[in-house]
Amino acid sequence: MADTIFEAYNKTKKELQKIGIEDFMFEAKQIIKHITGYSNAEILSRYNTRLTEFQQNNLTAILKQRAIRYPLQYILCSWGFYGREYSVGPGVLIPRADTETLIDTAKELIKDKKSPKIIDLCTGSGCIGITLALERKDAEVDLLEKYPEAMRYAYKNIVDNGAENVLLFEGDVLKGDKSEEKYDLIVSNPPYISDSKMEIISPEVHFEPETALRGGADGLDFYRAIIENYTKSLNDGGSIAFEVGIGQAESVAALLRDAGFVKVSTAKDLNGTDRVVFGTLS
Repeated sequence: MADTIFEAYNKTKKELQKIGIEDFMFEAKQIIKHITGYSNAEILSRYNTRLTEFQQNNLTAILKQRAIRYPLQYILCSWGFYGREYSVGPGVLIPRADTETLIDTAKELIKDKKSPKIIDLCTGSGCIGITLALERKDAEVDLLEKYPEAMRYAYKNIVDNGAENVLLFEGDVLKGDKSEEKYDLIVSNPPYISDSKMEIISPEVHFEPETALRGGADGLDFYRAIIENYTKSLNDGGSIAFEVGIGQAESVAALLRDAGFVKVSTAKDLNGTDRVVFGTLS
């Protein structure tokens, strides 16, 4: 006999905890919501409902995937970011809650600009640029991505979220593609994991594309390239805002100061880590 929703939730929690999933309670809820199609409120009101055979088999398959630490976000095929859903899967970086700090910072930087023009470099799933476009309907937003696998997700996310003020372009930031345009804001969450730290990342991250993670010997290759290639793309008074890795904020801030940026500062994520570095061209 199939488990009830309540039994399935408790078993899922125990299985996830056993394999070392840190946020096992949260994940268990997401998995149960996924296999049943129920909201949190519906799950609470129907906790004695038994799973169908299909749902029970789906749950078993998901737990087998998580046992090898295949990312939950890839299993569910989408993930929430800034209150919206974004499609994700193999070949694209998974949106993180820490990156929402970049959205908050970017919104502040353009709050006094009418119809701002924005470019999101190394866009991946497009979650940063699309979110900004939806938060500022008067903006024009370009997304730049090198890899076709990621571009497919970005395009789907543009369509699914109804972001009519977004255009997607194929290009390589290391070559300065699209740098001939002029923008009021450049945003980027580039690859920033150093070569040495690539060896100690979490098991799930190993399933994400290395091209979206590896930032060179010190993790700063893309920051240097973006500052060198795209500073000239900013309008007077334009700004640049980066997501950075743990311990990188001061190094990236120094790169911006050396390139002539003023009002260079940082913003902390919910864990109190300096997660965003930003500056403005005088």
